[in-house]
Amino acid sequence: MLKQNHRAWVEVDLSAIKHNVHQLKSLLTAPTELMAIVKADAYGHGAIDVSQTAIEAGATWLGVATIPEGIQLRCAGITVPIVVLGATNGVDEIKAIAEYRLQPTICNPKQALIYHDVLSQIGEQVPVHLKIDTGMSRLGVNWQEAIAFVQLVQHLPNLEIISVYSHFATADEHDRTFMELQTQRFEQIIAALKTEGLYPPRIHICNTAAMLCDRQIHFDIVRTGLGLYGLYPAPHLKNIVDLRPALTVKARITQVKEIKAGTSVSYGRSFIASQDMTMATVAIGYADGIPRGLSNRIRVSVNGQKVSQIGTITMDQCAIDVTHVSNVHVGDVVTFLGGASENTADDWANLLGTISWEVLCGFKHRLPRINVVGEIRKPEALSGASQIGLE
Repeated sequence: MLKQNHRAWVEVDLSAIKHNVHQLKSLLTAPTELMAIVKADAYGHGAIDVSQTAIEAGATWLGVATIPEGIQLRCAGITVPIVVLGATNGVDEIKAIAEYRLQPTICNPKQALIYHDVLSQIGEQVPVHLKIDTGMSRLGVNWQEAIAFVQLVQHLPNLEIISVYSHFATADEHDRTFMELQTQRFEQIIAALKTEGLYPPRIHICNTAAMLCDRQIHFDIVRTGLGLYGLYPAPHLKNIVDLRPALTVKARITQVKEIKAGTSVSYGRSFIASQDMTMATVAIGYADGIPRGLSNRIRVSVNGQKVSQIGTITMDQCAIDVTHVSNVHVGDVVTFLGGASENTADDWANLLGTISWEVLCGFKHRLPRINVVGEIRKPEALSGASQIGLE
C-alpha cells in the first residue's frame, strides 16, 4: 500500500460553523428554533461533521433535500428531527422515511393520500410538514387551497402534522414588495387555520436572508443554509451578524518550470507569456470544482504571496505564475479559495455571473474534506488525516 499526501483537498473549519450558529441564534427569541440546512453534503462542507457541530452549537433541527441524505445522518447516530425538504412519492421512499424516522414534506393532496395508503399497509405513522406555495411556484399546494389541504391531512390518521411552512422567492433582494406579499399570504393562511381550529404545532417561512432582514417573521423555526457556512445572501445583509466562512480549498504544486517569452500555456493557448517566466502546475482543475470559467481571472496564494492563475483550467490541473515567488518547490501548497488566498465564494460567483451557493456545492468528492478547528493547520501538520492509501 502506497501512502501519499493529498493532491488537493478542502479544509472545513468546524469552529467557524459553531461560531455562525451562535451568531444566527443570537437573532432569535425563545422559543424559536434553528434548523441547519445540510443538504448537498452541507453545501460541500461534509454533512455529518457539520450536522454534529451545528447541533452542539444549538441547532435543534436538520434539513436535507433527499432521503439518502437523511439516512446518512441517521446512520451516523444523529437523532434530532430531520426534515426532507424535497418531494417524495414512491412506495420505497415512504417506507424508508418511516424506517429511518425522517420527516417528509407533503406538497399536495395526492401525495398525502399516497403516503396514507402506504403507511396504513405497513402500520406506521410519520410526522409531516405541509408545504404551502405562497409565490415560489416550486413545491407546495397553492396558497388559496391551503385550508382544504390541511383539513384533508388532519383526517389522515397515519400522518401527524408537525408544521406548515412556505418559502420566500426574493428574501435576498432590496425590494421587499414580493416578500411582503408572500408574508401576507402566509399569515392569512395561519390566521384562517387558527379560526378553523387547525393551527399547526409549528409554522416557519424564513431562510437565512429572511431571518436576517425581518425578526418579526421568525415564527417557530428558521431554516438557515448559507449563513451556517459563513456567507451572506446579499451585500446589504452583511452588517447584521458576524459570519465566518468555513471552507478553504488547497492543492499542491506538481511541477515547476521555466518558460520563454512567447510560450503558450494550456489548451487553446489562452495565455501567452509576455516575458520569460516561472510557471508552476497545480494538481486541481474543473473536475474538482475550480470552474473553467475562472481561467486567467483569479489570483491564488502560494508561500504567502498572491500570484495569478494562467492558461485554461483543465480537468485535473491548472497553472500559476510564480516568477516572483522565491523558493517554490514541488509539493508546496496553493490556496485557491478562503484562507490566505482571501478569495471568497462571493468573489468567484461575481466573476462567473452566478451565486455563492453554486460555487460551494461545486467542489467534488474526490477532494477529501479535512476538518480543522480554530486556526487552519499547516499542510505539513496534516500527517495522519492527509494520507490516502492506494492499493
